Formats: sequence, structure tokens, C-alpha cells
Amino acid sequence: MPTADHTPAGRAAATAADITPESAADAPEVHVRLFAAAAAEYGADAVRVRARTLGEALDQLSADGGERAAAVIGRCSLLLNGVASTDRNHVLVDGDQLDVLPPFAGG
Repeated sequence: MPTADHTPAGRAAATAADITPESAADAPEVHVRLFAAAAAEYGADAVRVRARTLGEALDQLSADGGERAAAVIGRCSLLLNGVASTDRNHVLVDGDQLDVLPPFAGG
């Protein structure tokens, strides 16, 4: 069974299929910061979630925050460790930081 490569290059190449099934308690802990409408609808501006992939983290946030929070989170931009990300299969590691940024208007 292959072992996960947690170097930056290895993490970028990893997919959810590379992760063996584990309990949620064994999943990496990710620090999440929610901004503006995302924080207002979720009811907090910072939380920690345990998830193996970006998609799992988003699903957990949506489930925990309720229907209105899920709708806002679904429209948000995401920064994972300061880099824009849309890959729901991106493999997470302990200490990753996910920023949830609602769409901004302006010019």
C-alpha cells in the first residue's frame, strides 16, 4: 500500500484515492477561518475541522453550519495555506489553514 508523500510536490500529486480509510478522529486537523457573510451565517469566524480532503472539510463546514451557511460556503473562494484552491480531492495534513472568502464586489 503506498504511503502518502507530504512534501509540497507529493501533496499536490496526491488524490483522495491515496488515503486509506480512517476514523474521523484520525483525520488531519485543519484550521478554518471564515470571513464576512461566511462567518455571519456559520456563526463563528474560526473553527477546526478534521478532514482528509478539501471536499470533506467543505462538506463538514456545510453540515455543521446549516443550510444558509452551506449556501454561502458553496459560493466562496478558498485559500488553502494562502493559495487559491478548487480541488475537492486535495489531500490535507495536520495544521493546514483554510480561508473561506465570500465573493466580493467592487472595482
